[in-house]
Amino acid sequence: MSHAALRGDHHVHSTFSDDAVSTLAENVAAAAAAGLTTVRLVDHVRQSTTWVPEYLAAVRALVVPEGLTVLTGVEAKILDTSGGLDIPVLPEGIDRILIADHQFPGIDGPLGPTAVRERIAAGWAAEDVLDQFVTALIAVMGRYPGNQLAHCFSILPKIGLSEDDLGDERIAAWARAAAETDTLVEVNEKWGCPGIRSLMALREAGAEIVASTDSHVASDVGRYSRVIALLDGEDRS
Repeated sequence: MSHAALRGDHHVHSTFSDDAVSTLAENVAAAAAAGLTTVRLVDHVRQSTTWVPEYLAAVRALVVPEGLTVLTGVEAKILDTSGGLDIPVLPEGIDRILIADHQFPGIDGPLGPTAVRERIAAGWAAEDVLDQFVTALIAVMGRYPGNQLAHCFSILPKIGLSEDDLGDERIAAWARAAAETDTLVEVNEKWGCPGIRSLMALREAGAEIVASTDSHVASDVGRYSRVIALLDGEDRS
């Protein structure tokens, strides 16, 4: 593996998530078989989630192959422009929260992609939409420092926009915030983001980039294609 980041998979789902099919143990075995040195076991939470202690106990009970480090995480969506997260009170033992743009962070709460598209069609200027989005990302990194951005910018195509629409100033501000708050930024295999331009801004700002598959089945753990292309593209730029 030419990129050090590819020795890890920092976003792997198990049956603690309702849309995944592999167990924690199956994911750990797959990570070892793929030659990884680090795997972060992650599952979706909401404010109402109660199973996090059970999840942590199950992780502690795993038999971990020599040479593999197992990390923990929970994935929660951004709620609003103030940087709120849809997350329960967490017990000790979660290494990182994965901050996800599953919906668009509105002023008073999350908006689905269809609602945002409708507002844009009704006259909400794209520049204002993007300003609000980046403001929310910077706010959540400030409120929850030392965590990880999951598939960042994946919401943009769903609302009819793209990373290219963000422009250099917004991307630079986002990257600086990641560096200043010790926020890991994952390059996500499933969603193919962030893109090369954003990765370059992260490197320039001194932020740390990790690789993730966002796998929901063990056979995908540590198997990269789009991430390799993004990292190679950044190297050539």
